[in-house]
Amino acid sequence: MTQPAGAQLQLKWECLTNHDEGDHFLAELTITNLSDVALTGQDWALCFNSCRKIKPESVQGGFRVEHVNGDLSRFIPSREFAGLAAGESVVIRYQGLLWVINETDAPLGFYIVYQNEIAEAIGDPEIVPFSRPEQCNRTLGDQVPTMTAAIRFEENKALTLLASHAVGKITPTPLEASWTAGEFLINAHTLIVHSEPLAKEAAFLRAVLRDVSGVELQRARSGAGITLEIGAISVAESGAPLEAYLLEISAAGIVITGASPAGVMNGIQSLRQLLPVNSYQNPQAELVVPLGRVLDAPRFAYRGMHLDVGRHFSSKETVLRLLDCMALYKLNKFHFHLTDDEGWRLEIPSLPELTELGSLRGFSVDEKTSLLPSFGSGAKVAGSAGTGFYTRAEFIEILQFATARHIEVIPEIDVPGHARAAIKAMELRYERLKAAGDLAGAEEYLLSDFNDQSKYESVQLWQDNVICIGQESCYRFIETVLVDMKAMFAEAGAPLTTMHTGGDEVPHGAWEGSPVCQAFMQEQGIASIQALQNYFLARYRTLLQQHNLIFGGWEEIALSKQDGKHGPNPEFVDAKFQPYVWNNVWGWGQEDFAYQLANAGYQVVLSNVTNLYFDLSYAKDPQEPGYYWGGFIETRGAYEFCPLDIYTTATVDLFGKPLDAKKVAQMQRLTPTGKQNVLGIQGQLWGENTRNQARVEYLAMPRVIALAERAWAADPAWTALANKAERDAKMNADWNQFANRLGQRELPRLDGFLGGYGYRIPLPGVQCTDGLVALNVSAPGLALRYTLDGSEPTAASMLYTAPFAASGEVKAAAFSRSGRKSRTVVM
Repeated sequence: MTQPAGAQLQLKWECLTNHDEGDHFLAELTITNLSDVALTGQDWALCFNSCRKIKPESVQGGFRVEHVNGDLSRFIPSREFAGLAAGESVVIRYQGLLWVINETDAPLGFYIVYQNEIAEAIGDPEIVPFSRPEQCNRTLGDQVPTMTAAIRFEENKALTLLASHAVGKITPTPLEASWTAGEFLINAHTLIVHSEPLAKEAAFLRAVLRDVSGVELQRARSGAGITLEIGAISVAESGAPLEAYLLEISAAGIVITGASPAGVMNGIQSLRQLLPVNSYQNPQAELVVPLGRVLDAPRFAYRGMHLDVGRHFSSKETVLRLLDCMALYKLNKFHFHLTDDEGWRLEIPSLPELTELGSLRGFSVDEKTSLLPSFGSGAKVAGSAGTGFYTRAEFIEILQFATARHIEVIPEIDVPGHARAAIKAMELRYERLKAAGDLAGAEEYLLSDFNDQSKYESVQLWQDNVICIGQESCYRFIETVLVDMKAMFAEAGAPLTTMHTGGDEVPHGAWEGSPVCQAFMQEQGIASIQALQNYFLARYRTLLQQHNLIFGGWEEIALSKQDGKHGPNPEFVDAKFQPYVWNNVWGWGQEDFAYQLANAGYQVVLSNVTNLYFDLSYAKDPQEPGYYWGGFIETRGAYEFCPLDIYTTATVDLFGKPLDAKKVAQMQRLTPTGKQNVLGIQGQLWGENTRNQARVEYLAMPRVIALAERAWAADPAWTALANKAERDAKMNADWNQFANRLGQRELPRLDGFLGGYGYRIPLPGVQCTDGLVALNVSAPGLALRYTLDGSEPTAASMLYTAPFAASGEVKAAAFSRSGRKSRTVVM
């Protein structure tokens, strides 16, 4: 039967309201047949990915919906479907759970499957703009305003453009910095002087200076120029005194003294920031740096950034670019989330099926050649953002690249939940070896119980993503992966101190219907599912101890339920378990989990969602990509994070309602011992919406710079001010300084860094008063340009310098020095 090709089907999607029957959204999908043949019959399905479940009984228009697994669903024509003639349209109306207020909430990655075997890619639908309150607000009680140009102007109103000499020269803010009149000139005659133990740091300095000058500086064991040396550094209290450095720039030369090679590298990064900003875009054979002295050391030993490549694959180049940015701002831990339900991204030579199947996403009849499409990755395997992995050689290169910059890579292999890619890959291995008559080999690394009747659904809607922990093969699998991974670290010369197990979001109901697990529990005298999971974690802990590794994982592992409330689990306090604590959503009642764990003796890494989840949208704006279940995080939100007193800047809950002061007062504060147990902080970039390198960089920057400021620099003075008015005034003044650093130094540097880093350019704020239009921006120093004739602003459009008269439509945008622009604001 002749049917339309996927490219001949046009899709349009619209959220009608988020307030249908309370907290449900109502949406319509319009299908238009652009082919010259009718779309007929019932033997086809329209497949798509959606982060929101659809209520089956709500579907109208001659279709029914079927949830396949994960975020994959499909519309199937019912008997009432009479066909879709050439040129005609049909509307599918349906109700879904919760709400959709962002374009990235829309169903994505459509494809049509005929006879359950032929898939035709369609792609993403046209998304009707969100404009009405019922489209933009999550609930009727949602008090967070949808971002507008006018609101943005008001938020930026206190910002002023500072003179360049008044803008801090180094980010993160150093402990001490003083500058004197005069300059030192770096040119082709400048030597890099160092001893043999600092050869790698000298090679790095030589390479970065070549990038901005085009000149190859020579290295020497003695002489004048830029001297790198190890020496004692006396600094105030620091979480990592061995990372301290002293940078001295005089007319006679530059001396970088570090307490260790890592300290020397930190001094090099500060020197890089003193180079002319323009040299990053237009290399200068002679580089002028100011004379001065910088004494510095980090506040926290752990200054981390997390990247999830399981949901969408990020290329080796994308990872290296992020690592380079991390190094520039002195972040020293890279949490590499390598596996998840939707993808396995690292070659494990002992288990080739992990990447043979687990790294591929796209349509397949039986999931024997690829995993299910997720997050809009579509029907095609090749070229999909859901497809890809790092070869052993590529991973070693990433490790070496990070190590050269004194960044430690902390790998995460997510178990026992979030493990579907591994489960399916090991099932493929099982079937192959069993068919070859090798049953023992088939069962060697099996992660499944084929008779498991457990009923569960994970947060991401998977129903088969938890490994069977009642069989020895799962522990054999974990150790095999670990041994292969350790070999890669060893070959790269990279330190491996911590293994992150994930361990989070194991859905209720897992293992309850597994004959294997139930028999194992009876055999071992394990009385409950929670005890079974504790057994698994204890086995994992022992394995890591045998390999002299720290046991890292998300906070759920460190929590247990007692008297109906979650609290610190005493079982793992002395187990070298390092919890990464994310759950502090205001209004959920779990805001102080991190402090509870630190006070109980756990050494914690603060990963707070409300300030440090960079996959969340910058603002409540339908066109801003990202999720928002933990709030909306502008760069200022990351900047104002107070690691040791999160209550300082907490004012409203997730929906914009004032916090209950009495409840906040009852939450735990850090004890003196608890403060010592805070290792540091980490930003998270989850991958559900990181469809390409541009999206990764947009979501990461400039929030990573604010993260680095809070991880390295001492608490700003306003954290100690009890008077709210005084505190707000000091916060605004400090933010003005940091915002000017972004607009005048950091973002212009990133314009040339690595050929141009794709940071998010903030949108202009606009105020219209008595016929005068005023513009501003959250990063003073960026150019604002506008048009009055309805045309799109370009780098050649009128430059804003002062309020101007306008009677018609105004279009405005912020521009980087490289000519990139923000989204256009229309007033």
